[in-house]
Amino acid sequence: MKKLLFIFCICFVFVTNTNAQRYAVIDSKYILSKLPEYKDAQDKLDQFSKMWQQELDQKSADLDKMYKDYDAEKVMLSDELKKKREDEIYNKEKELRDLQRQRFGYQGDLFKKREELIKPIQDKVYNAIQKLAVAKLYDFILDKSEGITVIFADPKLDKSDDVLKELGVK
Repeated sequence: MKKLLFIFCICFVFVTNTNAQRYAVIDSKYILSKLPEYKDAQDKLDQFSKMWQQELDQKSADLDKMYKDYDAEKVMLSDELKKKREDEIYNKEKELRDLQRQRFGYQGDLFKKREELIKPIQDKVYNAIQKLAVAKLYDFILDKSEGITVIFADPKLDKSDDVLKELGVK
C-alpha cells in the first residue's frame, strides 16, 4: 500500500510539473509608444489624414456653395436649367462620397498607408515578443492593451520593458 501511494505521489508531481504553464503579460500600446519609429510613422499617418481631410473639407465647401447658389437662382431658372444644376449637385455629392470612401473607407488610402507605415513596426514588436517567449520558455503571452483580454495582471508579470530591451529601446 505504501509502495502504491509512493508511486502515485511521484506520478502526481511529475504530471503537475509537466503541465505547469508559464505565462507573461505585456502592454503592446506601451511598447509601441516607446518606439521612436512608431511615433514617426504615426505622425506621418496623421499628416496624410489631415491633408486628405482638408481636401474633403474643400470639396464639401464647394458643394455647399453650389447649393446656396442654386437656392438663390432657382426661382429664375427654367426647368431645363434647374434639372441641369440639380444633376451637377448630385454628381458633386457622389464625387464627395466616393472620395471620402476612397480616403477613409475600408481598404481606403488611410488603411493602406497604415499598413505601409505601422505594420512593419508591429511585426518587429511581434518578432521580439516571440523571441522573448522562446528564450524564457513562456507558454503564452497576454496583451493587456486592447479590450478585456486580461482582467487582472500582477505587475511583476508585465514583460513590456523586457520587450523594449530586446528591441534596444531604453
